[in-house]
Amino acid sequence: MKFWIIAIIFSHTAVSFAQSKDTVYVFGPGGPLAPMQECAEAFTKATGIPVRVTGGPEATWLSQAQTDGDIIYGGAEYMLTQFGQNHPGIIDAASRVELYPRRAAILVRPGNPKRITRLKDLAAPGIKILDVNGAGQLGLWEDLAGKENLISTVQKNIARSFVNTALGINAWKTDPAYDAWITYASWHYRLSDVTGIVELPITLRLYRGTPAVLTLHGRHHSEAGRFLSYLKSAEGHSIFKKWGWE
Repeated sequence: MKFWIIAIIFSHTAVSFAQSKDTVYVFGPGGPLAPMQECAEAFTKATGIPVRVTGGPEATWLSQAQTDGDIIYGGAEYMLTQFGQNHPGIIDAASRVELYPRRAAILVRPGNPKRITRLKDLAAPGIKILDVNGAGQLGLWEDLAGKENLISTVQKNIARSFVNTALGINAWKTDPAYDAWITYASWHYRLSDVTGIVELPITLRLYRGTPAVLTLHGRHHSEAGRFLSYLKSAEGHSIFKKWGWE
């Protein structure tokens, strides 16, 4: 009896270890995390290849990505470029692909109590703007405000800037004094319970990309390449569109 129990435990441990060895590890910021995770689940269901996606501020996953990472993705093209510059020897630049763009928009409080309907409304006295000065949003508000010659007036209404989106989300949820946030429309899909969305007219819209790349040290190069191909497929695209990408 003991022999069978030991055999079952050993068998289960061996399977778990094999699955761990075969898992494709994907790392990147929190912005594209939801569609990345949904794509990973669909890909695993279709192929049997396990994919684990970890997203959030770089400092929370960098050390693991340096040893186990198979794919790195970015929340904007400049983010992945900076990652390669800051951490040379990790990414395989030749494998870099662009997935799908996402548009900027204005997030407001549910019900839009300040009646914000256009970019110019953010320059009105008394409006408090939350800003994320990084994490794919670096300079986003300035690029938009510059189109309408509103840089100085919008800047005066920025109540505080945060270095990443996680901090920005926490501030938005805990401090009702913030009236608006210039960010990506995709964040509204993740925060629909605490945000409304004001879309910008087509003439004012800005887009940034969502790049992904294989690592040089990844142990699952072939499987990771298949996942990149899936992300670029019609099925992968439909999932990203569901979460607010174009």
